[in-house]
Amino acid sequence: MKFGDNLKQIRKSKKISQEELAEKLGVSRQSVSKWETGENFPSMQNIMCLCDVFKCNINDLVQEDFTDINSLDEEIKMSVVKFKKEKQKKMKIISKFIYVLSKIGEIMTEVGIAVLAVLAISLPFALRDVRIDGFELKANDIVIGDVTKTDVSVITDYLNNNTNAEIIIHAEIILISLIVSLFLLRMIMNYLYKLFKNINECDTPFTMDNVSYIRKISLYVLLYIVVPYILGILTQLIMGINLNAELELTSITLGLIIFSISYIFEYGYQIQLDSKGKIYGDENE
Repeated sequence: MKFGDNLKQIRKSKKISQEELAEKLGVSRQSVSKWETGENFPSMQNIMCLCDVFKCNINDLVQEDFTDINSLDEEIKMSVVKFKKEKQKKMKIISKFIYVLSKIGEIMTEVGIAVLAVLAISLPFALRDVRIDGFELKANDIVIGDVTKTDVSVITDYLNNNTNAEIIIHAEIILISLIVSLFLLRMIMNYLYKLFKNINECDTPFTMDNVSYIRKISLYVLLYIVVPYILGILTQLIMGINLNAELELTSITLGLIIFSISYIFEYGYQIQLDSKGKIYGDENE
C-alpha cells in the first residue's frame, strides 16, 4: 500500500476530515488532498506532525513494500522503515536457533576429527594381522566387522594381493579422506555460526562481514562436494578400490546458489548505506 493510501485510510479510521487535518497541520485542504492522491508528498516535519495527530509511527504511514520510496521526501528516506517488532522477534529466534545448532555441529565435527586422528595413529598397531574368519573380519583376533557372503571373496582377494603394510597405507588414505571431509564440514559450520550470530546481534543482517561469511560458506560447500570426488578417484587409482565417488551437478549448483546470496546481502548493505537505515531497532524511532 502506498503512502497516500495509508494516509487516507488512517485519516478515515480516526474520523478526521481533510479540512480538520489541514487545520491541525497548518496547511491547506488541497495539500492534504494531493498527499492522499500521490501528487505531492509532505515534508519530514509534516510527516512527524501526522504521526502526532494520528498517534501512530512512520511505519504506519510509509508503505511496507517500498514500491514508491523514490518518490518520498529525502528526509523520509533517511528514516527507512524497520522490521516490525514481531518480524524482528522471529528473525532473532530463527537466527539464534541456527547459530546454536551450527555451534553444536562444529563441536561434533571437531570430535569426529579427533576420533579419526586417533584411529589413524593407532592403525599400524591395530591392523598387524587382518584376516577373514568365516563371515567376520578380524584384526589381531579382534572382530572389527561382519562380512556378507558376497563380499567374502572380494575382501579375501584384496587381503591376499596386498601386504600388511599396503593394507595399512590404504586404510590411512581412507581415514585421511574422511578427516579432510569433516574438516571442510567443520568450516561450513563455523561460518554458519558466525553468520547467524551476526544476524542475531547486529542492527541489520546486511553487513559486509556477513557477505564475507556467505562467500566462505559457498567456497567450503563446493570444496566439500569436489574434494571427496577427487580423493575417491585417487583412492581408486592407488588402491584399486572403487568408492563410488560421484560429482553431481545439482550439488555444485547448491554451492553457487549460496554464493549468489552474498550479492543479495551486498546489495542490501548498499541500500542501507545510502538510506542510513537499519532493519532492527525500535520501530517508533
